[in-house]
Amino acid sequence: MEAEPPLYPVAGAAGAQGDEDQLGVPDGPEAPLDELVGAYPNYNEEEEERRYYRRKRLGVLKNVLAASAGGMLTYGVYLGLLQMQLILHYDETYREVKYGNMGLPDIDSKMLMGINVTPIVALLYTPVLIRFFGTKWMMFLAVGIYALFVSTNYWERYYTLVPSAVVLGMAIVPLWASMGNYITRMAQKYYEYSHYKEQDEQGPQQRPPRGSHAPYLLVFQAIFYGFFHLSFACAQLPMIYFLNHYLYDLNHTLYNVQNCGTNSQGILIGFNKTVLRTLPRSRNLIVVESVLMALAFLAMLLVLGLCGAAYRPTEEIDLRSVGWGNIFQLPFKHVRDFRLRHLVPFFIYSGFEVLFACTGLALGYGVCSVGLEHLAYLLVAYSLGASASSALGLLGLWLPRPVPLVAGAGLHLLLTLSLFFWAPAPRVLQHIWILYAAAVLWGVGSALNKTGLSTLLGILYEDKERQDFIFTIYHWWQAMAIFTVYLGSSLPMKAKLTVLLVTLVAATASYLWMEQKLRRGVVPRQPRIPRPQHKVRGYRYLEEDNSDESDAEGERGGGRGDCAEEEAPPAGPGPGPKPAGLCRRPCPYEQALGGDGPEEQ
Repeated sequence: MEAEPPLYPVAGAAGAQGDEDQLGVPDGPEAPLDELVGAYPNYNEEEEERRYYRRKRLGVLKNVLAASAGGMLTYGVYLGLLQMQLILHYDETYREVKYGNMGLPDIDSKMLMGINVTPIVALLYTPVLIRFFGTKWMMFLAVGIYALFVSTNYWERYYTLVPSAVVLGMAIVPLWASMGNYITRMAQKYYEYSHYKEQDEQGPQQRPPRGSHAPYLLVFQAIFYGFFHLSFACAQLPMIYFLNHYLYDLNHTLYNVQNCGTNSQGILIGFNKTVLRTLPRSRNLIVVESVLMALAFLAMLLVLGLCGAAYRPTEEIDLRSVGWGNIFQLPFKHVRDFRLRHLVPFFIYSGFEVLFACTGLALGYGVCSVGLEHLAYLLVAYSLGASASSALGLLGLWLPRPVPLVAGAGLHLLLTLSLFFWAPAPRVLQHIWILYAAAVLWGVGSALNKTGLSTLLGILYEDKERQDFIFTIYHWWQAMAIFTVYLGSSLPMKAKLTVLLVTLVAATASYLWMEQKLRRGVVPRQPRIPRPQHKVRGYRYLEEDNSDESDAEGERGGGRGDCAEEEAPPAGPGPGPKPAGLCRRPCPYEQALGGDGPEEQ
């Protein structure tokens, strides 16, 4: 019986046709090496390149969705736990039965102080932390600190709640600054992966044209804030499915409330000190807190496992190369830019309007008139309206740049004027539809505000790959506004509405003035960030580009990198041996010997 021929021909062995195949190429030991180990004959380089960049683009979309979902879970868990904790601690019976004379109201006030006061100094350390840990790892660390705050509620004591609140306050600005920088960087990378052929034609050192990544930035910011605003709805799930079953109705909680809306003063003056019909069992509370802890841990895993790096490793080590002192000073130097100065009122208003939605509108108008049992549903209406309206930020693809931001400001202006003259009666449910409509419309304005501001910053500073300084300034002013609201919580509602109205008008006027300056061609003054001086022993930097460099700096430097300041060699052949290269960096071995290059003897 004859043996069957092998399925694949054996390399180096003569085939059935002798020493040559059908094409006349030898098939024995004399066969060419390329025929044996060369590329696959049907390999299509253009098709493989297209598939490679498609995978890169899908990776960028995965990063955006993972960061958005992680931010939604983190903020939703934090708000939900804080809301449930404050309601339980407000009840007199709960405090006396569960904790006796421990002083929970005093602990809660110090905890809120730690959360709101600590971000005041965030401008000093946020850029240093982002440059030291990197954008992705700063996000992961901050989400972990939020999870730490959740874990301390298993044992509610002064020495657990207050320190964790202080640490949480330190992580607020770094988290959202790194998130904003991360989403903006993903839009830049998506443009690079979508137009890789143009990048090859222009060269690796050529920057893309201005406004090129703006459409992707609009889409990514709409996705991010669509998820972010859902966090307010997620925060109400413990209230809806757990705490609402223990609450008294409005006839009990609002029995002594006399004034609501624009006639109210402080937060819920006259609200009953007992809001719980029965006390929740400790075991049920532990189950709820365990679910929240699991969600916080899931947010950490999303950021850790699914969020890719924002920059290449060589770009993330700029702390040692640019210098601690320069990074510490640069947020203050960026304030020289008139664009940021004109946007500061909008940054402040962005903090005011979120706190007003959660405290002024939801408590001063909602809970004060229709009871605590409707608080969760009012905030869900605000959340869903804001999340769905985040897609309205895509109008910037077809409309002029100021339209979405000014439209959101105009909507808030009309709502603020309407609320200024409305005082709903306590314990009356006939006007509850007005409250839901106001909550949804306020969410629409919030979505236009948040999406428009973040997109505007990414477009104004698109010539910089790194925008951590810009988003640090934005979220620091937002934190300062939240701190101001915390200080003025006892003011009358008319005073709060007046401050909100004045800030909104000033912010809109200042922003339109900035746009007018840009149309006139006024050149903004940007700080010059020092070029990285890589002095790390034994580390070989392969990239010559500077991620902090703007277009203007690149034009001044002529695009020559670190060799821009060196003199050109004289024309014609010179005497002596030809140098090995004027711009070559010394290798690690030469650095270890202390030499500056091949010329040093």
